[in-house]
Amino acid sequence: MADRDFYQILGLPRTASQDEIQRAYRRLARENHPDVNADPGAEDRFKNISEAYNVLSDPQTRRRYDAFGPDFRQVPEDVDPETWRRARAGTGAGARRRAGAGAGQAGGTRFGFGGGEDIDLDELFGGMFGGRSARDFGAVPGADQVADIDLTVEEAYRGGQRSLTIGSGSTRRTLDVTIPPGVIDGQRIRLAGQGGRGSHGAEAGDLYLTVKIRPDQIFRLEGRDIHVELRLAPWDAALGASAAVPTPDGEAKVTVPAGTSCGRRLRLRGRGMPNPRGQPGDLYADVRIMVPARLTDAERELFEQLAAITDFDPRRRH
Repeated sequence: MADRDFYQILGLPRTASQDEIQRAYRRLARENHPDVNADPGAEDRFKNISEAYNVLSDPQTRRRYDAFGPDFRQVPEDVDPETWRRARAGTGAGARRRAGAGAGQAGGTRFGFGGGEDIDLDELFGGMFGGRSARDFGAVPGADQVADIDLTVEEAYRGGQRSLTIGSGSTRRTLDVTIPPGVIDGQRIRLAGQGGRGSHGAEAGDLYLTVKIRPDQIFRLEGRDIHVELRLAPWDAALGASAAVPTPDGEAKVTVPAGTSCGRRLRLRGRGMPNPRGQPGDLYADVRIMVPARLTDAERELFEQLAAITDFDPRRRH
């Protein structure tokens, strides 16, 4: 994702409003959700769309992304955007750039800014501070790191504590992670100071955990909206009923209006995924009308009587 533009992923200009961002996300998420799109690339597109929405739907995170581009997670909070741009421009034609291989050059201190690219800090600081080298500034902060965390829908909904083991061999370690309620697929959880170690006593980098929500047999997510299937008998759909539907927080009741047809969506406002920064999502009960696989003699007689007296024709176009 480092070289992808989040606005391009959502098909939006950089001036898009929050409403436009939400509408674009909902449309693209429906089209590319792996449960409804069999294209092998749909899952990756859905993850990219979710991460782009997660960044651009948060005004504060969007401002940092607009200011610093794909490096917005690595740049310290107190860095001035214009200073950052000048520093990045100074690593152009006159700077030695390497894709990882230059980290061992004698006398050089190199730092990763994302995208698989290292920048020589001696040259970067020399251009900004009158020829002084990185060694004159002493310690160099540790690099940020990224890992995945798999969650069920219920875990993402409720939040809580999880133990997570990352790394392997001598770098293997177990962390206690606090999961905020309402995290969504593609969102990142920041663990300050749990990334790469800094040099000469400098602060460690941060660890970013990318949320991966497992496919669920009951719940289907579209952003913060949750969809569940509501199975109804024909008489419930025709006469109306009160029906129970599952939610990640327990059972809820939904009122089925008389004359409900298959495919109708019944909304429970605010019963979707929580949102610490704004409105929660909604829960949608997607109606599916079921008929008995086998009829008793009495049931068959009643259906035959209904068929004989009704003038309802579902194939008639109004």
